[in-house]
Amino acid sequence: SATGRSHLGIATFENFIQTDAAINRGNSGGALIDTRGHLIGINTAILSADGSWQGIGFATPASIAKEVMSDLIEHGRVIRGYLGVTVQDMTPSLADTFGMEDVRGGVVTEVVVDSPAHKGGLQPGDVLVGIDGDVMADGYEAMNRIAGMKPDDKVTLEVIRNRQPLSVDVVIGTRPPAETE
Repeated sequence: SATGRSHLGIATFENFIQTDAAINRGNSGGALIDTRGHLIGINTAILSADGSWQGIGFATPASIAKEVMSDLIEHGRVIRGYLGVTVQDMTPSLADTFGMEDVRGGVVTEVVVDSPAHKGGLQPGDVLVGIDGDVMADGYEAMNRIAGMKPDDKVTLEVIRNRQPLSVDVVIGTRPPAETE
């Protein structure tokens, strides 16, 4: 019933297909197919009041699942682009504080030392508003876009620093593997 769903709090990187097809408990990983039997997604989650099939189902698009599969086969883990920042979504009051007319982008709240962002000159307090000329609706969209890039991709980040527009060139890194215990 919809594509590009995010901001659900289900996963770190979200770009789900919303489906009206029933997804029962335990059906995660099952195929979401169209009327011709073509795979369009992998069932991932359901949001419901009581955990039953009555709710909203979400599936990972087949194109993303294919990329994940290829990375797992080739590298033993998923390879995602990495900037090395923490970004907070823009709010109307923050936009006013930063002198912005539109509520868009995200405030960089942390820059990891020696990360691609640090090496490129990004600073805490910068407002990330665009990537390679594309306006970012919020910080979440920006981080999903970065995660979808390949390591060593060169990217121009459009930021606002001290109420002034600025372009920052960065070479995307590789997101470090998740720490396991």
